[in-house]
Amino acid sequence: MGEKVVATRAELSDRQMYRRKLQSCLETLDRMLREDRFDRPKAVMGLEIELNLADEQGLPVLNNAQVLTSIGSADFQTELGRFNIEVNIAPHRLGGHVFEDLREEIDTGLRYADRRAREAGARIVMVGILPTLELDHTGLDAMSHNQRYSLLSDQILAARGEDITLDIEGVEHLELDSITMVAEAAATSLQLHLQVTPERFSSVWNAAQAICGPQLALGANSPFLFGRELWRETRPVLFQQACDTRSAELKAQGVRPITWFGERWVDSAYDLFEENLRYFPALLPICDDEDPAKVLASGGVPRLAEMRLHNGTIYRWNRPVYDVSGGVPHLRVENRALPAGPTVADTLANAAFYYGVVRVLAEQSRPIWTRLPFELADENFRQAARYGIDAVFQWPRSGRAGRGGGPTTISAVDLVLNELLPMAHQGLDAWGVEPADRDRYLGIIEQRCLRRTNGAAWQSATFHRLREQYGTDRPSALAAMTRRYMEHMRGGEPVHTWPVG
Repeated sequence: MGEKVVATRAELSDRQMYRRKLQSCLETLDRMLREDRFDRPKAVMGLEIELNLADEQGLPVLNNAQVLTSIGSADFQTELGRFNIEVNIAPHRLGGHVFEDLREEIDTGLRYADRRAREAGARIVMVGILPTLELDHTGLDAMSHNQRYSLLSDQILAARGEDITLDIEGVEHLELDSITMVAEAAATSLQLHLQVTPERFSSVWNAAQAICGPQLALGANSPFLFGRELWRETRPVLFQQACDTRSAELKAQGVRPITWFGERWVDSAYDLFEENLRYFPALLPICDDEDPAKVLASGGVPRLAEMRLHNGTIYRWNRPVYDVSGGVPHLRVENRALPAGPTVADTLANAAFYYGVVRVLAEQSRPIWTRLPFELADENFRQAARYGIDAVFQWPRSGRAGRGGGPTTISAVDLVLNELLPMAHQGLDAWGVEPADRDRYLGIIEQRCLRRTNGAAWQSATFHRLREQYGTDRPSALAAMTRRYMEHMRGGEPVHTWPVG
């Protein structure tokens, strides 16, 4: 999202040229896949964490440029809203003490960044949606100074042809007739990357799609938006509505949204990139001077710049990534389902669960995607976003050697405790993760289930405790809850240990 883009009006108008370049990129990718031009197998993971900025009272601070200047590290970058920044964690080999090493690295980096941010009048908050954020904080003047953001906002509005609206029915109802794209910046994410070979891509992507519901139920941390209590994880519905390029008529015609779970299991990474070209018009039709076919024919490695730019404007919850590192191309699955926070330990517990379960599901002799209809995986994701740790899913019955019956109803907690958590242990063992790391971080997941507590549950319970016991008004209760959240977050203990109130 933060990639710098320079464009002229002529480039933006040249959609035909861009479409031809996209087609050339896709054909080149197809040839590279057929000719095995990609990096050899590597167990490499990476993380990106989007962060909020608030003052000591828990209220939003819109000064990310000053904060980034104060931090002075290329690891921290701008995001769409001026109340956001992002930290990029260098890739790590998935094995050994990777999670404990990451805990120390991320914790040290965030504490340093928070000290420097404080000098600029802000504190760093790792939360899915900052509970104190109001609609007034999301006008166009709250957009970060990056040409890509303004171009993207203009293009979404032009494609839509009418105002962007929000209509979210949850615990309470939020209905807004006109918002800017900056409202989408309210949602901050944890992005988990896994480098895969072309042969393993479809299995890993399908497995990641299948567990989107369970992982979101465990990690929900965004129950409030613009002063209203909505879904336990409000980010998905906010993303879809705030970035929707479709008018009411296009929705009625079945045009797909750019924030998309998908509609089928896939057989190759090519399927996803091809869908992107077939279903979604260009929002940033900016052409590179590279001829990818000629570069490949001459023995070089093409950047496939148009395809990568187009891919970056389509918000799949598991996104395919083509990238080049050290002159060698590779593929990654980028899991984007989870919110940030509440703590570094919670973040790494979510990561450990994801990498462990995906490893096992991707290698099953009878894969989950042959037993779980895709539309049920999509509905599980929606149920998890709506109800969090209290969600109920449709999931294939377990049976001997995976030969169970059709989908049956099961609570998220029972599914995780009885089936997915043992898989996560097995998968981390297969990755070569040290048992102490495995047990520590999967133990956090187990305790969340046993106590039925995650970030969203804690936020909601604390907010209502303040309202009911002390008669605190809504804005004051949200601010007080946010301040306590910030204190506990900096303390570093997992959310299931936090006292309510």
